[in-house]
Amino acid sequence: MSAGILAFRKGARGLQVLLVHPGGPFWRKKDNGAWSIPKGEIDASDAPENVARRDAEELGPSALIGPLQALGEVRQRGGKRVIAFAGEGHFDPAALISNTFDIEWPPRSGRRQSFPEVDRAEWFDIELARTKMLFAQVEFLDRLLAIAVESAGK
Repeated sequence: MSAGILAFRKGARGLQVLLVHPGGPFWRKKDNGAWSIPKGEIDASDAPENVARRDAEELGPSALIGPLQALGEVRQRGGKRVIAFAGEGHFDPAALISNTFDIEWPPRSGRRQSFPEVDRAEWFDIELARTKMLFAQVEFLDRLLAIAVESAGK
């Protein structure tokens, strides 16, 4: 199980969301259907919102997220459960800082290489985000839009 933040901002061209692209050789040439909200693994002792905030802060020094609103949970194709929160954010993708992970690469080569967990971050308008995101996480966009419509009506 993991938790993350769907950061959004309101621009001249409407609502935009921040997505990250996974690093490593498996994802290198994948684009549509590969992007995700920034998220981190939940330990038994961690509150999901704390994990989501901590992982957003790991993007870099410019990842500022205000108050959060729960977007609920989705189950991804592999069975992983993701809890998301929405928050207005300000982040410069050029300031991205990523943790790294080590794997044997190429497979069965005996050599270990280090790769970034996240190799890119970008702001996308909602419609483009629908094509970029992992299919199961697209539901978070619909939930964010429902909250935005509700807030506009108040």
